[in-house]
Amino acid sequence: MTTTTAAEGHIHGFGSKAYRSYVLTALLVIYIMNFVDRQLLSVVAPQMKPELGISDTAFGLLTGFGFALLYTVVGIPLAQVSETRHRVWIMTICVALWSFMTALCGLAAPIVIGGVTIGAFWVLLACRVGVGIGEAGCTPPANSLIADYFPPQNRAAALGYYAMGVTLGGVLANVIGGPVTDAFGWRWAFFIVGMPGVLIAIVLKMTVKEPPRGYTDPPGTVRKAKTSFRDGLREIASKPSFWAMTAGATIAAFCGYGIATFQSLFLNRSFGLSAGDAAVMINAPVGVISAFGTVAMGWLVQRLTPRHPTAIGWLPGLGMIVSVPFYVLAFTTHNLWFCLAGLCIGGMSKYGYLTGQYTIGQGVVSAQVRAVSIAILLFVVNLLGYGLGPLFIGALSDALFHLQATGMGAAELTRKACEGAARAPLPADLQAVCKVAHPQSLQRSMLITSALYAVGGGFFILSCRWLQRDMVAK
Repeated sequence: MTTTTAAEGHIHGFGSKAYRSYVLTALLVIYIMNFVDRQLLSVVAPQMKPELGISDTAFGLLTGFGFALLYTVVGIPLAQVSETRHRVWIMTICVALWSFMTALCGLAAPIVIGGVTIGAFWVLLACRVGVGIGEAGCTPPANSLIADYFPPQNRAAALGYYAMGVTLGGVLANVIGGPVTDAFGWRWAFFIVGMPGVLIAIVLKMTVKEPPRGYTDPPGTVRKAKTSFRDGLREIASKPSFWAMTAGATIAAFCGYGIATFQSLFLNRSFGLSAGDAAVMINAPVGVISAFGTVAMGWLVQRLTPRHPTAIGWLPGLGMIVSVPFYVLAFTTHNLWFCLAGLCIGGMSKYGYLTGQYTIGQGVVSAQVRAVSIAILLFVVNLLGYGLGPLFIGALSDALFHLQATGMGAAELTRKACEGAARAPLPADLQAVCKVAHPQSLQRSMLITSALYAVGGGFFILSCRWLQRDMVAK
């Protein structure tokens, strides 16, 4: 087994090649779990949402802002701790916490405290907040670990591989959660997905070593013993490429999380698919193809960078712009297989932005503030993107539903009345309104949102203006 010395860290990275590969795969597994637990709520939505009787707006709040608020707020102090404390320990504790809270989501039911009844929606929201707190301790320390295991010239490919967790997590959430929901109910899906995470957290702690901080920095690099959040903010404040990229990544997250949250509901309303059928027939293949796009972007960037140093900015930007017409196809066609093709190609084209997001986010700062830099990036991306994207689609869908129902002479019709078994007792004229307004309102909301990918791609391309000057990791 070939290992490296500290003097060679900037050339080869920490540990042997085989061990680096194992660590990167272990971090990928953790990131996959992060998104399995995060996206499961969207997978079970066709069954869970009618049972809880909530609007699209409330569902957007539950899946987006309710999760993202604590996720982003807690992420900053956890990242600061990650700059000086044992990163593997931090991830171990956080993985166990979010896995336990995911399992608790399956117990969401009305409870009575002091004579006051708290509805199942609020119980589920509280559990989602707990998931968010745990998941805040995943990506900042993981990015910091990857930066110390892999030298700058190999980092884009490593981060592209790690970034597959977003799409592969969605695949597993669908492959496991969809069939389990159809067979046993949505609550069991949370139990089955959540509990194994505690065991995986233990394996992480027992097998992954904490590398020396800044191990892959070139010889002679000056390292501060301790950095503060203010230090990190001051350093990235002078990096316009970071903020242009962050704007693009935020828009991408706004669109992506919103679309992913409502995709199963869209397939259920527009094509009549159950939670399991939507998950296995559509969502899982889309996730697999999208994962390929993510890792392919890292591979392409690594090969283009010697001749085109700013490829990490403009290539993901072009991918996002190219995705728009394919999403238009997916959300306007009446053919399920054309819809699948549009979602697959759109996902493969746009998800490469994750490679650019992480590579630029930690590449423009020194080793001591990498975790803080990623935490600040994720604070903006998740609070505005993840927090508001699902809420925007849900609120727009409800607004369009009301406008359409009013235009069809059924102003009193509610979304709840059109969902699941609640539609059966309605008079024939109201059922006819439901048949049109219920799917079309969400369809149009998804269509409007997907067009914003072009704006996000433009910001990634704009980051290239300053990228060569700002990059520290070269």
